[in-house]
Amino acid sequence: MGAVETLVVWENLSVNRYVLKVPNSEGNRVIHLRPDQETDRRHFIDPATGSDLEILDTQLLLDWLALNYRSFGTTLEIVTDKSQEGAQFVRGFGGIGGILRYQLDFNHLAGGDVDFEDDFNLDDY
Repeated sequence: MGAVETLVVWENLSVNRYVLKVPNSEGNRVIHLRPDQETDRRHFIDPATGSDLEILDTQLLLDWLALNYRSFGTTLEIVTDKSQEGAQFVRGFGGIGGILRYQLDFNHLAGGDVDFEDDFNLDDY
């Protein structure tokens, strides 16, 4: 079970999920690209060897999430941008967001020595 209780995704999210075969390795790499990023060949080249990565699978991220969200123990909510709230969600979060199951302790996740306090006061603006 993951940390995300509810995954919220925009119905027109245009992000593709690629499964790439790493040459001379048993492993695969998964990347997510917007259409404007897909033309950049650097995403499809292994940085360690400089060789091309073989594309094993390409699928819209939204379709993949719709098929697999249950395996992560989450619920999936698909929203439209036709309402004021939906349009604000798309502009503010890029079309994907999550509601956490529980509050995360970021100090613990970062190793405990990280200070996440801001050096500015929002009341000054």
